[in-house]
Amino acid sequence: MKRTSLLAVFVAVLAFGPSLVRADTPPVTVKIDNFAFADQTVTVAPGATVTWVNEDDAPHTVVSTDDGKSFRSKVLDTGDKFTFTFMSAGTFAYFCSIHPHMTGKVVVKAS
Repeated sequence: MKRTSLLAVFVAVLAFGPSLVRADTPPVTVKIDNFAFADQTVTVAPGATVTWVNEDDAPHTVVSTDDGKSFRSKVLDTGDKFTFTFMSAGTFAYFCSIHPHMTGKVVVKAS
């Protein structure tokens, strides 16, 4: 009987856990326009998804400053998007590898 109850709890966590994470961590969008990241700093909770959208006429990238080890987009043409989910707390600086003067950061911290 106890194994059945434990299994039921485990299945419930698997079924509802991901939706609970998404509900607590709304997605964030960073627009790229006029050779700049519109929000140079965004603060999110662990588990949040950040999407960069290139609304500029020129191609851009989104690359973490740790040599792209944390995240790295392909070249984003106009209208292209790049999405990354930040699971751990910390400050994640990034830049456009085509236009290095374009910089930003994502701060991930629990509420």
